[in-house]
Amino acid sequence: MEQTYQYAWIIPFLPLPVPMLIGVGLLFVPTATKNLRRIWAFPSVLLLSIVMIFSVNLSIRQINDSSIYQYVWSWTINNDFSLEFGHLIDPLTSIMSILITTVGIMVLIYSDNYMSHDQGYLRFFTYMSFSNASMLGLVTSSNLIQIYIFWELVGACSYLLIGFWFTRPIAANACQKAFVTNRVGDFGLLLGILGLYWITGSFEFRDLFEIFNNFIYNNGVNSLFVIFCASLLFVGAVAKSAQFPLHVWLPDAMEGPTPISALIHAATMVAAGIFLVARLLPLFTAIPYIMYLISLIGIITVLLGATLALAQKDIKRSLAYST
Repeated sequence: MEQTYQYAWIIPFLPLPVPMLIGVGLLFVPTATKNLRRIWAFPSVLLLSIVMIFSVNLSIRQINDSSIYQYVWSWTINNDFSLEFGHLIDPLTSIMSILITTVGIMVLIYSDNYMSHDQGYLRFFTYMSFSNASMLGLVTSSNLIQIYIFWELVGACSYLLIGFWFTRPIAANACQKAFVTNRVGDFGLLLGILGLYWITGSFEFRDLFEIFNNFIYNNGVNSLFVIFCASLLFVGAVAKSAQFPLHVWLPDAMEGPTPISALIHAATMVAAGIFLVARLLPLFTAIPYIMYLISLIGIITVLLGATLALAQKDIKRSLAYST
């Protein structure tokens, strides 16, 4: 059982051979790679299916023994500062991995036929594989630095996917709008992470929650500063999951191909914000007023989204607002 957890680090890297092989093929044998382009759908689905089976296996183990597993590699920069990279396997990771892989497989299978006549078929599957790998890396991250790295990669993939048909001005503007709006949230997330590090001196979740709770109970930190840092972290989630007032990018994101719209809504960007809130929930519940702020933003988003969805004539924009 320990061995299964130990090899969980491979989860984010399994979808990557496909874009790498496509790149090598286009570099050395471009004609053959383009002529046999439909063949690349099979390894994409196969590798993601392996990840799904592995995720289901981890989830069953989580149900049976209710354990949390963390594996960490330490990279010491100097005597005062070191970075730790690793993976964290808990019930939240298992559920999110199953969600990402299941939706990803269905989208890839549908995309094979949907994109078969498109000139950008290979580019599409390259972007999709990178997007799935980035999202899997995000949910298996064991610290805030890793989460931020994969958070940015998910944002970059969404930019490429939304602007897939970049020759169309509407699609080009939509991907730029999504990118700029998400940069606002990402900057807030970065400031929040740095603020938490300044308070606790750690990026690791296991240390972060314990140190933070001790500070809160002993009044060892300025409560206003703590609320401000937590609010900045939530701003990152608000932008990524298209909540009010940073929801403006999502309806325009429908300019991408339909499989991309499905992936963004169900498994990647929108779910990433929810995952961040769920991962940092022990932190948010310990800080006064933050849960009220999260509830307020959620209520406004639900009411505003549902109201705007009623006025839409385009079915994809209506789905975007209802998200």
